[in-house]
Amino acid sequence: MALAVGLAAVWGFNFVVMDAGLRHYPPLMYAALRFLLAAFPAVLFAGGPRTPWRWVLATGATLGVAQYGLLLLGMHAGMPPGLASLVIQVQAIFTAAFAVPLLGERLGTRRVYGTALAFGGLALLTVELTGGVPLGAFLLCLGAAAAWGLGNVVMRKAAPPDSLRFMIWVSAVSSVPLLVLAVLVEGPSSLGVFSVEGVAAVLYTAIISTLGGFGVWGLLLARYDASVVAPYALLVPIFGLSSAALFTGEPISPVTVAAGVLIVAGLLYAGRRPARPSRAAGSPAGAGYLRTLVVRARARRAASRPDSVLVPPSAEPSDRPIP
Repeated sequence: MALAVGLAAVWGFNFVVMDAGLRHYPPLMYAALRFLLAAFPAVLFAGGPRTPWRWVLATGATLGVAQYGLLLLGMHAGMPPGLASLVIQVQAIFTAAFAVPLLGERLGTRRVYGTALAFGGLALLTVELTGGVPLGAFLLCLGAAAAWGLGNVVMRKAAPPDSLRFMIWVSAVSSVPLLVLAVLVEGPSSLGVFSVEGVAAVLYTAIISTLGGFGVWGLLLARYDASVVAPYALLVPIFGLSSAALFTGEPISPVTVAAGVLIVAGLLYAGRRPARPSRAAGSPAGAGYLRTLVVRARARRAASRPDSVLVPPSAEPSDRPIP
């Protein structure tokens, strides 16, 4: 699963790249350019989304406009890139919270305990607000995580057959409102900004992180079980924090480490599936299953004898355990 680890590194480093891009572009324009380059010219060759347009538009509004708009606004307001990569991971909590009323899912005891543990880590992160992180920036990133969680529920309802093609169209419909908002809020002059570092940041975010990242993610989900692939996403804040410390000098305090451990542990525990009960020989179901195997073995031995009478199909032992 080296590919999954590499993808987590690409997504974690993306927060450092976005921080660099925000030095050249205002947040809404940066988000608009990201989705514009992710969509064009790929949308001209991708074909239709193979999903009802209402789901494409809803995903663009949540995952595109709301999530990345709020995230970049929060980082522009003073949220460090490493800490942002950690806070955004609580999207898993919001996903579970939205899935209960919108999808009819049940949380279960494991998810409740895991969510409580992750919220404990999030509460611990508020200590960092006294160290220079603005409260508004923290709340904007938290709002981005909530938008991501709602977008995950929308994508689950959409169930796109081709995740890469779907994300190309989501990028296309996201770029239009973000571009309009950027011109109205940040002014048309933001369109004329050009710098090598800024363009490189937009290209990395659009092509490598968005198109390449989601393409690889879809490939991994097609090759392995989702329960095997999903935990690798928890490596993103680890790469995000380490990349920020290495390239921007962002300090990693003991409070951040402790909060990160609580959040990742809580999400990992909540996402684990409970073990299936084994068919022990001493249990009623296990005893019935063993009796079935014995009956089948005797039937095979009887059928292999020359003087045996063949058992008609209707009289063969049942596949179900004998009560």
